[in-house]
Amino acid sequence: MKLERLTNNKIKIFLTLDDLIDRGITKEDILGNSLKVHKLFQDMVEEACEELSFKMSGSIAIEIFSLPAQGLIIIVTKDEEELFTEEEEFLDLQVKVDESSHILYVFHDFEDVIQLCHRLTLQGMLNSALYFYEGKYYLLIEGVRDATYETVISLAAEYGHASTLTLSRINEYGTRLIEKEAIHVLITHFI
Repeated sequence: MKLERLTNNKIKIFLTLDDLIDRGITKEDILGNSLKVHKLFQDMVEEACEELSFKMSGSIAIEIFSLPAQGLIIIVTKDEEELFTEEEEFLDLQVKVDESSHILYVFHDFEDVIQLCHRLTLQGMLNSALYFYEGKYYLLIEGVRDATYETVISLAAEYGHASTLTLSRINEYGTRLIEKEAIHVLITHFI
C-alpha cells in the first residue's frame, strides 16, 4: 500500500493487486460493493489517515479507481466545510467505484519504450500517447481489445512498471511528447 497526501483535505492510497490478494479481496468483491469491501476500505482508510495525520471526521468521500492489471487508486476527500468546524465528531462515508479502461506504464529508459512498441505492433495498432514526467516516460495505451488485453499487460510489464500515478496527474503536470498513435510514431522513427 502506497500513501500520498494530495492536499489538506485529500489523500491517495494505491493498492497493488498483490495488496488486494493479501487482504482476501477480489475485483468482483469490489464491483459487488459488499459489506466485506466496505469494512476493508474503512480499515485501510483509517490506517492511511493515521499514518498521514489526516483526521477522519465529518463527510468523507471515497473514490475508487480500478486500474486493470495494476490495482486500485483510492482517493479520500474530506468535505472542506468540515475542516473548520469543531462540532461533534461523525463519519459519513460515500463510496464511488469507477473502472479505468486505460493502461499506463512507466519506464526509466526511452529504449525500453521503443522496444515495447515494436512488440506491441504485433497486437494491432493501439491508441496510445507518450508522456514525460519527473525524469520518466509514461506510455498510455487505450482501446485494448479483450482478446489481447492480457498479452498487452504482460508485454508492458516486461519493459516497465504499472504506474501508480493517475492519468489526470500525468496530463496536468507531465509533458505530452506524442499525443496520438505513439506506438506507430515510435516504431516508424526508431528501428
